[in-house]
Amino acid sequence: MSTVTVLPQGAGYGVGIGLFFSAFMLALTAMQARYTPWSPKTLVKPALIASGIVSAWTWAATLLQSSAVAYKYGISGPWWYAVPAYAHGRALPQLAAKLKLNAPYAHTWLEIIGARWGTVAHLVFMFFGLATNVIVSAMLVLGGSATVTDLTGMNTIAACFLIPVGVAIYVVVGGMRSTLLCDYTHTTVLFVIILYFVFTVYTGSPKIGSPARMHELLSAAPPVAGNAGGSYLTMRSKNGLIFGVINIVGNFATVFQDQAYWQRAIASRPASAVRAYLLGGIAWFAIPFTLATTLGLAAVALGGNENATYRDPDMRPLSAADVSAGLPAAAAAAALSGPGGAAALLILLFLAVTSACSAELIAVSSIGTYDVYKRYINPKATEEQLLRVGHICVAVYAIACGFFGLIFYYIGVSMGWLYTFMGVLLGGAVCPIAIGITWRRANRTGCVVGAITGLVAGVGTWLGTTARLSDGVINVTTSGGDYEMLAGNLASIGVGAIVSLTWSLIVRPSYTFESPLDEEKRATGEEKRASDEGISASGDEKRPASIKEVQTIVETAEADDDLDPVALKRAFRFAAWASLVLLIVLVLAIPLPLFFAQTIYGVQGLTTWVGIGIAWTFLAAGVVVVGPVWESRRAMTMIMRGLMKDIFTRGGGKFAPQKASAA
Repeated sequence: MSTVTVLPQGAGYGVGIGLFFSAFMLALTAMQARYTPWSPKTLVKPALIASGIVSAWTWAATLLQSSAVAYKYGISGPWWYAVPAYAHGRALPQLAAKLKLNAPYAHTWLEIIGARWGTVAHLVFMFFGLATNVIVSAMLVLGGSATVTDLTGMNTIAACFLIPVGVAIYVVVGGMRSTLLCDYTHTTVLFVIILYFVFTVYTGSPKIGSPARMHELLSAAPPVAGNAGGSYLTMRSKNGLIFGVINIVGNFATVFQDQAYWQRAIASRPASAVRAYLLGGIAWFAIPFTLATTLGLAAVALGGNENATYRDPDMRPLSAADVSAGLPAAAAAAALSGPGGAAALLILLFLAVTSACSAELIAVSSIGTYDVYKRYINPKATEEQLLRVGHICVAVYAIACGFFGLIFYYIGVSMGWLYTFMGVLLGGAVCPIAIGITWRRANRTGCVVGAITGLVAGVGTWLGTTARLSDGVINVTTSGGDYEMLAGNLASIGVGAIVSLTWSLIVRPSYTFESPLDEEKRATGEEKRASDEGISASGDEKRPASIKEVQTIVETAEADDDLDPVALKRAFRFAAWASLVLLIVLVLAIPLPLFFAQTIYGVQGLTTWVGIGIAWTFLAAGVVVVGPVWESRRAMTMIMRGLMKDIFTRGGGKFAPQKASAA
């Protein structure tokens, strides 16, 4: 890594602590509670959920690893990073619909597994779920700390701990809606900075300034092994395709096993969840695709390759370790715009890391609260106790994230290595979990055995391939090769799928989706309805419901209406067909013909490619930046009116329930 930093250490520590967003979260929560009738826990609308999804899905790897693969493989890299993740995100709408249909009152996906298959299966799949959270969190900390250290010289150990601890502060403060509002702010700034880099590279920078100049510089760069003509300007990239396959397996693992992905489906109405995931996926695609096509290629064009014959004076050469750590984007940003570009990239990274890290903290907190504490320690826990345990879990896991990052840092594991490895460790449980939540015939024993054998097969094949290709030498460097990771990923997901599906087809399960979760909630619901009607459980008359209680009744009734089985099945079918079509188009129909054509694109081809990315970015910004503002126009009006009243009449702006119309 570089020994000369672009920014002072204070910038790194300021980013690491992140107290601004903690204060911002407090302000949002306070204004919402004071000036509007909506609680921070209120179910929210699709565009705001979509904005939160974009924020949570934008990991450090989304910015850093995507740019690294563009640096390594050329224009195919951004495509093979973005498309697999985007295609798997299309599975989430149908999973969200199935979750609401089969277990509408679950808090986590593990609760469904536990209710359906019992303790052993619950514990086995909890291992996979928590392992997913650990790997994702470690990637966030590793990528974030490496880039902050590279740009500012901040101590890596301090960065590993300050990043998650700073996020934990504002996670504890607000509810899901408040977190989504903060995520919206993150997403807005993300798109502003990405567009800044796009227009700097392709229109304003004297170092590049146009697609034609980018084409000229890339054509003069050292050749890429495995690419058609050794060119960066082709989709015919053997190693790029291998990375795409690895990425497909790894993203399957995270989509199905990371509670952070399920969290927003659980917190939203079914119809909203389906629309939100579709919108969020469309918007998210623009971030890695456009940013990597900008900064990843700029790092090559400016001479980041150690063997480059031309190197911009401000561009430092990048070693293989630098690329694996995800540093091409930071190096390109600093070379293009000096301290200003480095600061913009640092802010971009901070927003990505804090948003995704907050989602991981909430995810682990949910598992710790409902799948550990309530299931095994205190089944009759009150809401107050559950909230307290949730906050404790957030704090403990934030500190644990720092230790995970530190451990991987000292053993030499980088973000890029971990990104390609996650499918080896987690791929075996993908199919068992998917059919366990969506298929009545899924067999408990077959799925548990499939997940475990998939894990063993994946790790065994990965190590065996490493030993075979490296003359028996197994270490971090030799085990991180493309073929080694490809073999492990395919063995893991393949064996897990074959065992679980075959077993389930041969042995019939004796289970319906009438789970204890549903029965418990129905009983609670009957008591709630009786209470809402002014009658106690013993039949005694109660006082009339207050305005606040009436509002709660309306919200509960709306939520119950959203659980109509016919509507849920219709949403599932729509999501399933949309996912299938997008999978065929994006993973098969577009990239494979381009791969086999072996075309090396000229200036016009590169210009079109860049133009598509820019257009998609503006479309995405319209969905997740402008959309939530339009959806929340009523609440924003109420807040502005309340603020004005408080300014001119002290205390006069507070929301008065009796004067508010129904939401």
